[in-house]
Amino acid sequence: MRQFACAFIVCAVASAFAAAPTVHVTKEGASRVVVSIETAGGASAAAYNRSLQRNLELTGYFQVGPNGQIRVTGVPGRTVTATGAGKQVALSTPISDDKSARMAARQMSDAIVQAHTGKPGFAMDRIAFVNRKGPDNAELYMCFPDGYDIRELTSDRRAVVGPRWAPNKNDIYYTGFLQRTPLVYRLDAATGRRSLLAQFKGLATGAAVQGNPELYVLDFATKRVARMTRTVKASEASPCWSPDGSKIAYVSDETRHPQVYIVDVATRKSRRITNMGGENTNPDWGADGMLTWCTKRGGQNYVAVMNPAQGEGSARLVTDGGSWEHPSWAADCRHIVASRDQALFIIDTAPDGDRPTRLFRNGGNWMNPAWSR
Repeated sequence: MRQFACAFIVCAVASAFAAAPTVHVTKEGASRVVVSIETAGGASAAAYNRSLQRNLELTGYFQVGPNGQIRVTGVPGRTVTATGAGKQVALSTPISDDKSARMAARQMSDAIVQAHTGKPGFAMDRIAFVNRKGPDNAELYMCFPDGYDIRELTSDRRAVVGPRWAPNKNDIYYTGFLQRTPLVYRLDAATGRRSLLAQFKGLATGAAVQGNPELYVLDFATKRVARMTRTVKASEASPCWSPDGSKIAYVSDETRHPQVYIVDVATRKSRRITNMGGENTNPDWGADGMLTWCTKRGGQNYVAVMNPAQGEGSARLVTDGGSWEHPSWAADCRHIVASRDQALFIIDTAPDGDRPTRLFRNGGNWMNPAWSR
């Protein structure tokens, strides 16, 4: 269902929903396989090496240094080989400039991760996010997880909220105020082409709202709309699909404080899954069934994860307290991107993982990230 349907919120008026999500988290990082990058030659070798190091170290499995168990040798733009730890990976990728060198390095990083861990890498995936430039001006951007090659996707000088990637990893759905009313758009990240997905009175997705917003599902093929919730005195927001498309996690303030609920699409029955914390917001469902969200505890926001099938007893905090918002899972089901203090960070959720890593240091008010997967 997920490939053919969109979950969204319909309401009377759109505005900023109360979003917030913290125990002290100290992580030193697990022991890693050392990789020695010994490639040389070519005009863009330096860009290749920087990107390869950045991407390998972000995975949490590898550390770049001398005398590594794995040696990466060759000439970027010709053939580069990673040999050691019982595996050999060789890629021949043409390079014409620094940008294509970074792309080749991302391919090599993902190939090394797959060969040595059996798990998918995320270097070739992309992160969409918003840069808020003024009260009614926020534009949609995109970059790779290594923080390079930032690209502005919209330049409308209008508000943009709630980007979400389609399963094809190319289309981005978001709520835009291009016509000064919240409408859902589909943007082709490769071509920049944009189309209006649907037009309803008071339509919004991923944004918080006022009035009495409810959760609906739109079938792309038939254009039929199904109402999922009926809460007369509550507001719903932030819907996200389960991996199998049978359920939707969302936020409701039915108890006067935002909490995360799950609705079964077939039966349209909802159940509350969060109780700890004053506010629980911004849920995102990973490919392995794990849920992440933001929780407010003791006046601070944290990023939390849990297995919904096991209940809130399986929940744990994966950050220190702060102003965390909008966590989004990577394809590897280990890393999360989230916003804090007008910046974006990659969070390693492994119990012995690294502390959050800032995505890039460009000036701006960066928020609302979504990781393609």
